[in-house]
Amino acid sequence: MSFLSETLARVKPSPTIAVSNLAAELKAAGRDVIGLSAGEPDFDTPEHIRAAGIAAINEGHTRYTAVDGIPDLKAAICAKFKRDNGLDYTPKQVTVGTGGKQVLYNALMATLNKEDEVIIPAPYWVSYPDMVLLAGGTPVFIEAQLENDFKITPDQLEAAITRNTKWFLFNSPSNPTGAGYSRDELKALTDVLLRHPHVWVLSDDMYEHLAYDGFRFCTPAEVEPQLYDRTLTVNGVSKAYAMTGWRIGYAAGPEPLIAAIRKVQSQSTSNPCSVSQKAAVAALNGPQDFLAPNNEMFVRRRNLVVDMLSAIEGITCPVPDGAFYVYPSIAGLIGKKTPEGVEISSDEVFATELLNDCGVAVVFGAAFGLSPNFRISYATSDELLQEACSRIQAFCAKLS
Repeated sequence: MSFLSETLARVKPSPTIAVSNLAAELKAAGRDVIGLSAGEPDFDTPEHIRAAGIAAINEGHTRYTAVDGIPDLKAAICAKFKRDNGLDYTPKQVTVGTGGKQVLYNALMATLNKEDEVIIPAPYWVSYPDMVLLAGGTPVFIEAQLENDFKITPDQLEAAITRNTKWFLFNSPSNPTGAGYSRDELKALTDVLLRHPHVWVLSDDMYEHLAYDGFRFCTPAEVEPQLYDRTLTVNGVSKAYAMTGWRIGYAAGPEPLIAAIRKVQSQSTSNPCSVSQKAAVAALNGPQDFLAPNNEMFVRRRNLVVDMLSAIEGITCPVPDGAFYVYPSIAGLIGKKTPEGVEISSDEVFATELLNDCGVAVVFGAAFGLSPNFRISYATSDELLQEACSRIQAFCAKLS
């Protein structure tokens, strides 16, 4: 009998973290590696947020807090939802966790039973299916194809719903594709959900403020108020506020669900970092003027990457609406061979050979549930992106 839990055998380690760790190991060994796998802005946390964290330490805010968030952070979250999304929540409807990832995990742990299903559009963030499996549920995938801009249709959603469906897990703008649903597209999906009152909505809005070219973000409970009482809206400060290491995520939803999430958190990690909570208050309540210039830089970087990858024969690279990822297709490269005779039989082989040959670390599409593709994070400098894309061009030019 194995000492380890059978549940653990149902899941795998995060592929994005694995690629990032491998790139770091190769760099430490002296290899010239450009890592484009981590979803982490290269900007510093804004000064006023850092100052709030320092002040929190100096003022003694270094002890345990309430399990799921301090009152002033919950008040700031309520104000944010009202200001940005037109959603009214009270502090009792808010939970704060150690990153959005913990909030999602807590929600699934608090609600899933054996045979419960969670609908997940693919490509998806790599952690969604494994969190569902850890919580005892079954992930059900809907493939969002390149031809539909990596977005699912209402008919696909309707066909995926069964009597066992508990959650529809939704992410826009998307990791890994950057695809965003317009208000009309989202309304068409919520119309389907209105016909199935047993299905709840788990909306991951982590990339809300990273929206480009006139794309206007909206969230399900905002688009369809009738879903308010069965929606958990998840967000955080990591991406737009460049606070990945501070580890603060939050969500708002019905009080009974929030209480259940609080119970899970009380017996696992307890409260998020007290200093980080104070910094998050400053992030949500403070100046937001840095968001626009940061987005301008992301747009420039996105355009650079899309243009250079689109120039490669065999690669198709759509233009994302938001986030900081591109998800190009390599369908035109499948079956080709490297000069050493290695056949590009899958996106995993492509990513492996790319790293070995020219030191560019990307994440293969199978990790996100849709192949043959790969994901690049363009949350790094123009110079590194230019060099990385030049290396990818050179690598692909050698395939025959």
